[in-house]
Amino acid sequence: MTQTEISHETPPPRHGAPAEPAYVVEQQPSVGRLVGVDVARALAVFGMFAVHVGPFAVDVGGFGGRLLELTEGRSSILFATLAGFSLMLIAGRREPKTGLAGRQAKVRIVIRALVLLVLGTALTMLKTGIVVILAFYGVYFLLALPLIRLRARTLAIIAAVLAVVGPQAAFGLKWLLGEAGAKSIDAYDPIARLGGDGLLGLLLHGDYPAITWMPFVIAGMALARLDLAAGAVQRRLAALGPALMALGYGTAWLAAKLYPPIQADKAKLKEMFASVDPGSFDSLEPGSAAFDAIQNKLANSSPTVWSLLGSDPHSGTTFEIIGGLGVAITVLVCATVAMARLAWLRRLASPLIAVGSMSLTLYVAHVAAYTMLPEDATNTLVPLFGFIAGAILFATVWSRFFSRGPLEYLLNSTTKLAKLVR
Repeated sequence: MTQTEISHETPPPRHGAPAEPAYVVEQQPSVGRLVGVDVARALAVFGMFAVHVGPFAVDVGGFGGRLLELTEGRSSILFATLAGFSLMLIAGRREPKTGLAGRQAKVRIVIRALVLLVLGTALTMLKTGIVVILAFYGVYFLLALPLIRLRARTLAIIAAVLAVVGPQAAFGLKWLLGEAGAKSIDAYDPIARLGGDGLLGLLLHGDYPAITWMPFVIAGMALARLDLAAGAVQRRLAALGPALMALGYGTAWLAAKLYPPIQADKAKLKEMFASVDPGSFDSLEPGSAAFDAIQNKLANSSPTVWSLLGSDPHSGTTFEIIGGLGVAITVLVCATVAMARLAWLRRLASPLIAVGSMSLTLYVAHVAAYTMLPEDATNTLVPLFGFIAGAILFATVWSRFFSRGPLEYLLNSTTKLAKLVR
């Protein structure tokens, strides 16, 4: 799943002059840097659509099925990494803002975090069947606030440490709390009782818990501190991304071959889902037979310590974090280099740039549109292509007349309250 940052510190490019976006006043390389982030975010948006409204990868098969499989988990990881990058656009990308500007930047981040918490909770309470990431983003921003003045190297070290420690800590905390302990805490959590992601869910038990997802955000902050226009930085990132993918996914694959208990855990999971009526998977909305069956089975299942050696989507393991971060870095560096060096491609990619510049609007719109899909609609690729085409058309037309997306404009207007800080 989502999920996005979701807002830009600066207005998105106007399509009338895609080679020189309105918010760029520096030399040509900076155009590629900022536009490349929008292109990467657009790819994450489309990946999110694929996860939410596309059919199951196993049902499609072939090359298309493989593409759908690649989006699982990795789209949301790319979003989280880009969220960290965007956070630094507010706080001061290469150099942190200080003094009054620094205080106002912090307040702007807090306001954005609170807005995302409220908006994400409201969407979650609608019970659309989509796991909404916006409230988690709000928590990420608040937790990242003390780190916005750190250097790239320090941020990278913190992200690496959390990638190693976080999954093991999460496993231990879940074991200590148990199902009964988690239910007891949620019983006193007003947000959880209302149907949103409660504090425990946002930090530990949710689909995007902060304890295992903060490494992506902090890594994105570190990337923002780098000079992405420098050839040496580009070459290092181009080598680092694939290396992390090989380390994360490769090590997990090797561990599965060497340690049979890992395969036993996966077999147990397959067996658990095999007992659910396949026909009921046509509707996974809360209250449906499939949804309730899966919830009950997951609640009563107890992953073993061997599960920490896997890298499956949303498993929250160290190897998934490393591999997923490698994918995010690779996508970002490829997008920024391509946009900076190929002017013709930058013009051609202007619809993608528009999509990436209003990801919050498109995220909320896709959640709303999903609720209007007829039952069984997601069994084919038609809704997915429709969502992608609709997003491109809306973003392209809107960006010709306005510098921000509708919700991006409202969010930016709300954060202007930070100017009251002195």
